[in-house]
Amino acid sequence: MLKPSLDKWLEEAKSETLFHKCGSYVTHTGVVRSSPKALVRGTGAVSGTVKGMKFTCDHAAAAAAAETARNFPGIYFVKIWVNEGELQVGDDILQILIGGDIRTRVMDALDYLLNQIKNNCVKEEEIF
Repeated sequence: MLKPSLDKWLEEAKSETLFHKCGSYVTHTGVVRSSPKALVRGTGAVSGTVKGMKFTCDHAAAAAAAETARNFPGIYFVKIWVNEGELQVGDDILQILIGGDIRTRVMDALDYLLNQIKNNCVKEEEIF
């Protein structure tokens, strides 16, 4: 699945009715890495190198989480994209753009949304 352009997303955000209230835009792009999740997070001893990942998403749940983040105080723009399928190391997993009045509110919304997507909306299986 082709990842959308962040530049185009930002142009879209700045064409929205409430763009003038946004003083901060934050993006996140998740990428498949070669190191196992358990090793990176220190939750287990895993040997081997990740070759890829099987990734699925409940897009309705992700959209609902994005709408909740959009309703945070001071947040005026939220856009997400989530990849699916068998991904290789270096492939993009997900992309988020959030715009709001001040950085701390935008970061709070990003933290909420990213955690909701990763914990409740996607399933990932590392391929060794």
